[in-house]
Amino acid sequence: MDAPPPSPRKIIHIDMDAFYASVEQRDNPALRGQPIAVGGGGPRGVVATASYEARAFGVKSAMPGARARRLCPDLIFVPPRFDAYRAVSGQIRAIFARFTDMIQPLSLDEAYLDVTVNKPGIASATQVAAEIRALIRAETGLTASAGVSYNKLIAKLASDQNKPDGICVVRPSEGPAFIAAMPVRRIHGVGPVTAARMHALGIETGADLRARDLPFLQAHFGNAAQYYYRAARGQDDRPVREREQRKSVSVEDTFFDDLTDRDRLVAEIERIATSLWGRIEKAQAWGRTVTLKIKFADFRIITRSRSFATPVRSPDLLAQAARDLLLAQLPLRMGARLLGLGVHNLEVEEEAGQGDQLALGL
Repeated sequence: MDAPPPSPRKIIHIDMDAFYASVEQRDNPALRGQPIAVGGGGPRGVVATASYEARAFGVKSAMPGARARRLCPDLIFVPPRFDAYRAVSGQIRAIFARFTDMIQPLSLDEAYLDVTVNKPGIASATQVAAEIRALIRAETGLTASAGVSYNKLIAKLASDQNKPDGICVVRPSEGPAFIAAMPVRRIHGVGPVTAARMHALGIETGADLRARDLPFLQAHFGNAAQYYYRAARGQDDRPVREREQRKSVSVEDTFFDDLTDRDRLVAEIERIATSLWGRIEKAQAWGRTVTLKIKFADFRIITRSRSFATPVRSPDLLAQAARDLLLAQLPLRMGARLLGLGVHNLEVEEEAGQGDQLALGL
């Protein structure tokens, strides 16, 4: 007799709502209901997190502070307090641990949980998610949104559906339809450049992506085709597991037209540095080595690095290192189709010394 098919997994993705900003509004009643940004509002400042009041004006994470202030003239910038955020994150992780040991943190404010088998023996993953959200509210005064599904891909997408303070459940029978209605730009793993390429091919939604066969996707997207093919069908077998120690944090962008102009190249690497700083802050991982990556029009790749005696803890220093590395390569031998920037030799905040913790371009 054939073995019965395995039961679907029960995966929850918990994502705190505007985490840093919500902690600040919780701790300072004068900030409640106000458009606030945690981060730096100076010329080189970066928004780490914006409150929902600020997001209504278009203010987003990793946005330069000067641009955020133009979008929202009444924006209140609040210096970050990472000790406070880590303390709250620890409270939240302790709540997760009451239900399962299969926890995969992604950052201070989000994590995957596998509750297929859970400590209280609750049969419904939806009930588990509801109890976790209620405990987070009761013990921290903050709200969290949850996605509940049978794999990580759909659980993460679902957690964003009813933000803030919402829950979205996608059952196995509903997964393909859920993905079919999703704009491809929202599917995890489809970045802005890939989304634009898909749109040029007439692929706007998950349904459009599913309509393309694997050979077509391979012809246009190479090694990523298999992932897109499976994602369009709501398939994702990745396990929930403790995050491996992070070795680097990086950002890279591919351009439609190969870049040769000096000013355009510098502007792009500064933009990438701003985006990278946002990721560094969220991961709380600070690196001593800054690495520039250039992919040329002929697909040849070069990397250039600069190491410091201590971790880079200032967006100004990161941007300056990026500019110096790039300028040393100019003029380029041919146009650049991709620029990337990363930091390596990391120290996570729990292990690193406090140093210049608030050097955020304030």
